[in-house]
Amino acid sequence: MRCRSCGLGRAEVQAFDPASYYTNDYFSGRRADGYANYSGAEAVLRREFARTVKFIRKRRNSGCLVELGCAYGYFLQEAAAHFKVFGIELAADAAFHCRQSGLQVFIGTADEATLQQIGNVDVFVLLDVIEHLPDPHETLWLLTRHLNPGGIIVITTGDFGSPFARLCGRHWRLMTPPQHLWFFTGDSVRTLASSLGLRLEHLDHPWKIVPLSLIVFQLRRMLRLRPRSRPAETDLGLPINLFDAMRVVLRKPPS
Repeated sequence: MRCRSCGLGRAEVQAFDPASYYTNDYFSGRRADGYANYSGAEAVLRREFARTVKFIRKRRNSGCLVELGCAYGYFLQEAAAHFKVFGIELAADAAFHCRQSGLQVFIGTADEATLQQIGNVDVFVLLDVIEHLPDPHETLWLLTRHLNPGGIIVITTGDFGSPFARLCGRHWRLMTPPQHLWFFTGDSVRTLASSLGLRLEHLDHPWKIVPLSLIVFQLRRMLRLRPRSRPAETDLGLPINLFDAMRVVLRKPPS
């Protein structure tokens, strides 16, 4: 379904259990719409995450940072040199990997009980996460309540209104329900921010360093080819930009 006003899209999915879907299989090539070999691409992912940390620090230089959907904690490890970091991750295996690395990561979703344990937050980060959430507005409303005045929420997600997405239609690379439930546009993000009392401070379509293994994995899925065996570890990544993915910064007004 798609809103005629702001362009927001939503997939109707029945009998979907996120906890049973986002397991180790999702990170190891056994889900067609997951990652080919997440841990094997650590070097590439951390280079990209270091660039994201640099971007964030131009807008909030220190304080408490919480990442939702932190996976194996590679972004948190890059951010830990500048922030006090916490993670929230639904996949128990991934959260355990984070804890082995010394990170403070909660298993589950961003609910009131978890956020109360963390306390007030200066930066919330959702990297390719918001499209997975059953109710993005409810989650962002909760995050806003725990966000310090002047704090920011950094989001990356697909741009459903981009020329490439419109050209591809239902074959768009990010049209993968039940994994992706929501499809945002620039207008829908502005509407969402306004409803939460947040200011849309930044919106762009950045280049991204993507592991070569993931590029091949997604191409094979789109071409409906059988997945190969789990690819080996590699530090090879390519700069990619189809201008169909947004980076958004929402800021809570100072008190």
